[in-house]
Amino acid sequence: MDRKLVRPISMVSLFVLFGFRVAFAGHDYSEALSKGILFYEAQRSGYLPGNQRVTWRSNSGLSDGKASGVDLVGGYYDAGDNVKFGLPMAFTITMMSWSIIEYGRQMASQGELSHALEAVKWGTDYFIKAHPEPDVLYGEVGDGNTDHYCWQRPEDMTTDRTAYRIDPSRPGSDLAGETAAAMAAASIVFRHYNPSYSNELLNHAYQLFDFADKYRGKYDNSITVAQKYYRSVSGYDDELLWAAAWLYKATNNQYYLSYLANNANSLGGTGWSMTEFGWDVKYAGVQVLVSKFLMQGKAGRYAPVFEKYQQKAEYFMCSCLGKGSRNVQRTPGGLLFRQRWNNMQFVTSASFLLTAYSDYLSSAGKSMQCSAGYVSPNELLSFSKSQVDYLLGDNPRATSYMVGYGSNYPQQVHHRGSSIVSVKVNPSFVSCRGGYATWFGRKGSDPNVLVGAIVGGPDAYDNFADQRDNYEQTEPATYNNAPLLGVLARLGGGHSGYNQLFSDDLPHPAPKHKPTAAPASNSVPIAIKQRVTTSWDYQGKTYFRYSTIVTNKSTKTVKDLMLNIDKLYGPLWGLEKLSYGNMYAFPTWLDSLEAGKSLEFVYINDASPADMAISSYTLF
Repeated sequence: MDRKLVRPISMVSLFVLFGFRVAFAGHDYSEALSKGILFYEAQRSGYLPGNQRVTWRSNSGLSDGKASGVDLVGGYYDAGDNVKFGLPMAFTITMMSWSIIEYGRQMASQGELSHALEAVKWGTDYFIKAHPEPDVLYGEVGDGNTDHYCWQRPEDMTTDRTAYRIDPSRPGSDLAGETAAAMAAASIVFRHYNPSYSNELLNHAYQLFDFADKYRGKYDNSITVAQKYYRSVSGYDDELLWAAAWLYKATNNQYYLSYLANNANSLGGTGWSMTEFGWDVKYAGVQVLVSKFLMQGKAGRYAPVFEKYQQKAEYFMCSCLGKGSRNVQRTPGGLLFRQRWNNMQFVTSASFLLTAYSDYLSSAGKSMQCSAGYVSPNELLSFSKSQVDYLLGDNPRATSYMVGYGSNYPQQVHHRGSSIVSVKVNPSFVSCRGGYATWFGRKGSDPNVLVGAIVGGPDAYDNFADQRDNYEQTEPATYNNAPLLGVLARLGGGHSGYNQLFSDDLPHPAPKHKPTAAPASNSVPIAIKQRVTTSWDYQGKTYFRYSTIVTNKSTKTVKDLMLNIDKLYGPLWGLEKLSYGNMYAFPTWLDSLEAGKSLEFVYINDASPADMAISSYTLF
């Protein structure tokens, strides 16, 4: 990333195929989904887990936050650089979570739900660390100026790693609001898989929303180093509504529904007519989400206000379709076009809103009206599909703008990690300026293929130059991929007549009896004790063998036990790894734990003990 373009914002019935699977021909959307999720493993900062699939990456940023007395290890690098920017990272997690909430069933059917959950949790684990106090949030680690002076692998970086925060004296309602939205949306995702973790996320969301609403201000006035890269041009009004919408969706708490209604006009939710949606401007997303509440019959006495939100949501849809009073520009090849700098972010985010709204309308048995005529839900979905197909290669250049998909994709991505030989292949230190001399100007293909990365894409005339220094077109970003995951899951997995207005119950392995969600307090009748049994040094690292004892302290038999284990970087013996998240169950040779009995398992870590929590269990 050489800098993000700062620009002013512009304000201005699906044929129901019940009973059989809908799938579109032409592209392997399941393959694209798998690769789109894999990209996030290349963007990881911190200690990489034992199941890391992008093997050319290694640990990085291991001292982040240390100088400020806080642990900020982890999270994601936003794009082709090594900075952790909080605002786009939070938007990425919100949109990844929304993709799972709407289309988790399709992800599961394609074998990708567990990977998607891991990708979300990598972000939310970091946000928990970044929010150490109710009114304190760390919003950036590193800064773009010093980072862009260097071209180094994350594993080698020598750039400044200052941590920047917002607090009551230096507010940032947009940053805190977006992070609240991310935590609330993710709490829905983990509600069934890890109830205690879901509750933890929700508590952070409550606090962050209160912080954002009480101490109002733009975050880039407090974290000024972000202004050149992620300036909040739209301000914070949209994020306050966005956070309230997600908190209502996560809790059904009427306070947040009232907030959306009572502040609809003053915060712009029913005022702005939008033609874009992205990490800065959230209004179109708010309008679509509130429209869902309306179609679900949840608006109550606020229905007249929520109908105004829906009018604005449909303004956005009509503008994308080219049937509105003010339409989004398109390239000759048919791609939505807003700007020359990373235009693809707007394509993927618009495609998600079009897809989700199409399914909302279809489930409600409704259509919509644009100034140029009637629009069926199928037309919305078909147009979204056309944008995805263009991105995957159906364009005048026959170029796939997802790296690693198809036979003709970008070879010189503007990305430090992919453009420099892996530290595992050549551990020789790459210096700050030496990376520019040796690797940045190199004309060959990247030594590491950044599989799944969605680059900035073509210009207004469908032209594209595959050159590493062409950061406007060849740089990827985490927020490019996040909205597209849901669309790819929908296109690859079909719909099967599912009512999209009631999509929050995600699939999960069903035990024979209803499990008991483990409370966050010490009342759980199952104890976990860990201890180090031995240690050794190997190639400059110290490794520890941990013995873990799980004891049933109740007077009943425990069955269907599920443990959530985080920060595990080595092998584990004695439990069965489940296919989703970081979840573990009884080994195959054990189906229950009688009262007073214990189970032992062991693992190896090159760091502190793994984090363990009881997720659910059944008492007989």
